[in-house]
Amino acid sequence: MQGKKRKDTVCIVLADDSVEEARIRINKVVRKNLRVRLGDVISIHQCSDIKYGQRVHVLPIDDSIEGVTGNLFDAFLKPYFLEAYRPVRKDDTFLVRGGMRSVEFKVVETDPQPYCIVAPDTEIFCDGDPIRREDEEKLDEVGYDDVGGVRKQMAQIRELVELPLRHPQLFKTIGVKPPKGILLFGPPGSGKTLIARAVANETGAFFFLINGPEIMSKLAGESESNLRKAFEEAEKNAPAIIFIDEIDSIAPKREKTQGEVERRIVSQLLTLMDGLKSRSHVIVMGATNRPNSVDAALRRFGRFDREIDIGVPDETGRLEVLRIHTKNMKLEENVDLEVIAKDTHGYVGADLAALCTEAALQCIREKMDIIDLEDDNIDAEILNSMAVTNDHFKTALGISNPSALRETVVEVPNVTWEDVGGLENVKRELQEVVQYPVEHPEKFEKFGMSPSKGVLFYGPPGCGKTLLAKAIANECQANFISVKGPELLTMWFGESEANVREIFDKARQSAPCVLFFDELDSIANQRGSSSGDAGGAADRVLNQLLTEMDGMSSKKTVFIIGATNRPDIIDSALLRPGRLDQLIYIPLPDDPSRKAIFQAALRKSPVDPGVDIDLLVRFTNGFSGADIVEICQRSCKYAIRENIEKDIERERAGQENPDLMEDDVDMVPSITRAHFEEAMKYARRSVSDADIRKYQAFAQTLQQSRGFGSEFRFPDAPGTTPASATTPAGQATAATNAFPAAAADDDDDLYN
Repeated sequence: MQGKKRKDTVCIVLADDSVEEARIRINKVVRKNLRVRLGDVISIHQCSDIKYGQRVHVLPIDDSIEGVTGNLFDAFLKPYFLEAYRPVRKDDTFLVRGGMRSVEFKVVETDPQPYCIVAPDTEIFCDGDPIRREDEEKLDEVGYDDVGGVRKQMAQIRELVELPLRHPQLFKTIGVKPPKGILLFGPPGSGKTLIARAVANETGAFFFLINGPEIMSKLAGESESNLRKAFEEAEKNAPAIIFIDEIDSIAPKREKTQGEVERRIVSQLLTLMDGLKSRSHVIVMGATNRPNSVDAALRRFGRFDREIDIGVPDETGRLEVLRIHTKNMKLEENVDLEVIAKDTHGYVGADLAALCTEAALQCIREKMDIIDLEDDNIDAEILNSMAVTNDHFKTALGISNPSALRETVVEVPNVTWEDVGGLENVKRELQEVVQYPVEHPEKFEKFGMSPSKGVLFYGPPGCGKTLLAKAIANECQANFISVKGPELLTMWFGESEANVREIFDKARQSAPCVLFFDELDSIANQRGSSSGDAGGAADRVLNQLLTEMDGMSSKKTVFIIGATNRPDIIDSALLRPGRLDQLIYIPLPDDPSRKAIFQAALRKSPVDPGVDIDLLVRFTNGFSGADIVEICQRSCKYAIRENIEKDIERERAGQENPDLMEDDVDMVPSITRAHFEEAMKYARRSVSDADIRKYQAFAQTLQQSRGFGSEFRFPDAPGTTPASATTPAGQATAATNAFPAAAADDDDDLYN
């Protein structure tokens, strides 16, 4: 009978009418020996040449004999083997029940090997120290079933590793040399080391692990000697896999490294991998999350033949990983792992493991008040009542975030469309640009169109550009990386461009992702306009930004949203179609929008019914959203001031007449008209009419450069309805067209 990880065992077959024809029933002990679970597939072969054993050596496992007194052979083994002719296999464990308890034994040696039948005349030895349970558990390590989300990569690795190790004659027959090495690269926590261990366990090969920094030594020549010893050890125990973890630490680029030791180690590694002897039975696997730091000479055919990207898993991959991590967890029936997989964009395997652990901890925290920490034993009822629910996973999702993005502020914002007043045209345009490619990718495929790369919001300050970007990220449940323009600039030469590259790399890793550049004009100024600016750092950052936008692969759903209140100084190369495709004007709020902003700003405040919001809306024409919020805050401040003053007066009066203190009446229960009237005295418009005329003029210039407008029409074919009759009303009017015309006489002094 053959199971997983190249494990097999010997069993006696018994007929059982209650079992279906294509299934077999085996007990827990045999399942453990075969490393299989319920429902797994195993293969059964008839064993015709099994012989009676002459000698069998068995030893108990230490924790199963605690408290057992007397002779183990007489009490357990003799009755067990006298019951029947039992087959045994070397390295298998078996359970013997007797004397009100059970003891687990392991078969250490059999004669003949590897399996035999224990007959009455077979000598059974039980001498020696018990086997430690820890040593046994180590053998039960990861296999292919424990690695999820990397199906394609696993197929490639098995092809490159298993074939040369198990069937080298295939390559000899064709007359080519088998592959010698594989380089696994990808973000931390994606499962590179786990894959190497799984391959070693499943192939049954000798596994030699080299942790990069461990072979370094302060003595001259010893580091190279350590490396040579590792390869010699692997050759002695062939077939073998040498796994070098964090290979970038011992094989950096020789031209860039300062130390002589590192250069010698790289040279030694190159010569060992080329090797004088043909090593068809030794495969070298390397893992790194910085593949571009590894010396180029290692990355050619004949050394590391294949480079495999172990990337961030997609939704199906995340579901696989979640199922692996939750297979031993006690989950409630309503836990939907598919929904959790959908909500964990950008999570690698290690992040999903942390998520499951956090959800389990939430479950334990709820029961902490009824668990007695002083008592060693916990009541069985409490243990049975504990199960991880959907709510535990939701809480854990709020706490955890993708490890690839720890340094960047990544969040799925909690701002919704309801928090954004008005701007219906802008919302529709945003949904089409950002939300549709994430939710309906098949429609884009049908019409053969690649989604837009990004949008630029421009308009007066305080009109909700940042709020809109957060709302759209929340609506399509994408990660949201907010980049403040000036943060990218540093004093070191070349570091500003590196920062831009890093941010785009992180966005690609956590796709679908919305990359929001606030104050875009600070890093996307027109080139050549900044004379003497740190050696033209701003120009180089812009060039890097342009190349990164062009290089965004269509497979990765990354959207760029820029926000600026100075669209006139942004470089024209950034505004062309294919980079920031859509230019969307965010105007000052109209009457309904201002009312929505007042209601949103005062939703948590007690407002007197006598306060006429409509009147406030009428009087705040030309105010931005930020100005309106300031009016609300100021009126709240006056209400708080009056409340405190009344309390002080009452305390003084109470000291003179104690009867007044008894009735606890709130003197200022809400924000009144008087408070708003006082606040309106100091209300100010942050956006002047001249500023608005500038934005209108920019929009008008943009519209004039848009080409044919409504003049272009295809000629109608004979007998058809004119094209203009079928066009939906208002469809040609984009959100960017909706501006009042700029005054012609103000054009002369624009941007002066």
